[in-house]
Amino acid sequence: MSKIDDPLSSSEHMDRPLSVEDWIISGFGGELDGLWGSMMQRVASFHSKHSFSNKNNNGHDMGYRIALTVEELGEFSAAITKGKSKNEISEELADILILILGHSLALEIDLEKEFHNKMDVIMTRPSIKGGLGIRVTNYEKIN
Repeated sequence: MSKIDDPLSSSEHMDRPLSVEDWIISGFGGELDGLWGSMMQRVASFHSKHSFSNKNNNGHDMGYRIALTVEELGEFSAAITKGKSKNEISEELADILILILGHSLALEIDLEKEFHNKMDVIMTRPSIKGGLGIRVTNYEKIN
């Protein structure tokens, strides 16, 4: 399928809410419907409920948010290395996803659009198998 025929192509303009307030008034109900908008609306509702965007609360401070993400990555890693149940592992993975979606709210970034843009790029890259597994990254030589 060509990029033009691909319904998920990043070349298609996506006009959607970016801020917590925009998502709250967007009309997405937050149902478990498997759609990006419902996930974003639920995370926006969580941010709104706890006033994360209030400067006095530091909930949108990226230094703090990155520290929380590192903490959650550690919990995910520990769940894997300690052989925790799939349910416990999935809960830690969900925590990471919720934080990442929240980062896009804090930065007012259309993360779904950026996801598709990045997928367009990485789908053109070759993979290299290293000692620990497959890597797909930009392997340009440094002179």
